[in-house]
Amino acid sequence: MKILLVEDDPKISSFVKLGLEDNDHHVSVAYDSAMAEKLIACKEFDILILDVIIPGINGLELCKKLRNNDVKTPILMLTSLDTVEDKIAGFDCGADDYLVKPFNFKELYARIKALDRRHTETVITPTQKIADLELDTISKKVKRKGKEIKLTAKEFAILELLLNNKGKVLERMEIAQKIWGFSFTGTNLIDVHINSLRNKIDKDFSPKLIHTLVGFGYVLREEE
Repeated sequence: MKILLVEDDPKISSFVKLGLEDNDHHVSVAYDSAMAEKLIACKEFDILILDVIIPGINGLELCKKLRNNDVKTPILMLTSLDTVEDKIAGFDCGADDYLVKPFNFKELYARIKALDRRHTETVITPTQKIADLELDTISKKVKRKGKEIKLTAKEFAILELLLNNKGKVLERMEIAQKIWGFSFTGTNLIDVHINSLRNKIDKDFSPKLIHTLVGFGYVLREEE
């Protein structure tokens, strides 16, 4: 794999670069956001590893900027911030995974391989459908009755998860684990995202596709 590591700590960048190159991967290192943007603009990478605290715009802002510029490369965030709110902020910026410092290289490498595998599987099956709803994992576009619907990164990820599990009831904790990478309680974050998604893909269309099973969770299916 071709990997870009954006990390301004020379000890961490050397440690990660050496470990990845020992596993036969090609690693480029950027020490600030400006250098990272230049490398991304002129080279193709399979994985981007972004530290949150870097010179220039921080890793979260860089991640959001890349997603807004339609960069679809899987992104793994590295940070010393480990609260639920910090993790949610990272994922809401468009990150695919989140690893807290200090970390074990074996865990970092396992997450990189998982991201690459998920991305490869996504490319193999780019279009998901149900009724007149279409989701394209390559262009990140969603259409219903041929009309394009604008979704946030998290709404898209949740819809993709529901499409991949058509007819299966997904509990809130399961959605949190698969979308945010960890489980959390005491928040209506899942309900807020589902309601927003429902307003965009169901409110003005028929049949309704997202259904709530009170006490259980959510399921994507055509109305019977």
